[in-house]
Amino acid sequence: MAHRMDAPLPDRQQYEMRDLRLFRIVKRCIVPTPKILPCGDSAVTIEFGDTIDPDINGMVLALDDIVRARAPAGLIETVPTYRSLTIQYDPVATDYDALVKLLNEETKDLAPRNAVGRRWRVPVVYGGEYGIDLEEVAALHGLTPHQVIEIHSSAVYRIYMIGFLPGFTYLGGLDKRIATSRRLHPRAKIPAGTIMIGGEQAGIAPMDMPSGWHNLGLTPVRPYAPGRNPVFLFAAGDEIVFEPVDASRWEALEKAAQAGEPVAEEVRR
Repeated sequence: MAHRMDAPLPDRQQYEMRDLRLFRIVKRCIVPTPKILPCGDSAVTIEFGDTIDPDINGMVLALDDIVRARAPAGLIETVPTYRSLTIQYDPVATDYDALVKLLNEETKDLAPRNAVGRRWRVPVVYGGEYGIDLEEVAALHGLTPHQVIEIHSSAVYRIYMIGFLPGFTYLGGLDKRIATSRRLHPRAKIPAGTIMIGGEQAGIAPMDMPSGWHNLGLTPVRPYAPGRNPVFLFAAGDEIVFEPVDASRWEALEKAAQAGEPVAEEVRR
């Protein structure tokens, strides 16, 4: 049966949860063929779609696993994102055509990475001086600050990509009831560990940084710590759950983080 490439994706709610695997098969049948694009003379990008979607991201991560495992000649680095994979290469050791051939071969029957990454429990002190936008976000949505905290901390977030800054975690899974457009006037600096939301995304600041997102709270967890092993705590494909904690615990948790402890609890491998 032929499928129009411009046909709308089926609504997930039309299927019973037990038929999720069938849904994914049908969905993949009407998703356009991956698009391969040159990026100068030393990189190539392959795009799998244009939406924030766990299956699309799963295909990105599956291909990333394959390319890194095969380690073709000239490979320098792979950069997985929400919907695409960029491969940086040495143009003296290989070329664009060789990589396009490899990508075409590996994407013929590519399925999303099935294995779910680790799940982390991240402590957060919400509101007050720790989350200066909590009350404003609550007011925008006709909620109380406590309701925003409850909604935000009840979700399971998927790490779609690490980027922008070392260790910055782009999280999908934010409840639409608190999705909030970015600030009209970005701040020049927010502190490391800021728990924030922007649009339908959530994130954790790995260091002091500028931001136009809304600050709901603060965690002592450092996704990126150059003096720690591992330097990067989280990886694309991992999951995050946020645990509200009282401000009275902040000093002890922050001290542990400064000593190099992860502070985030790994609750599933």
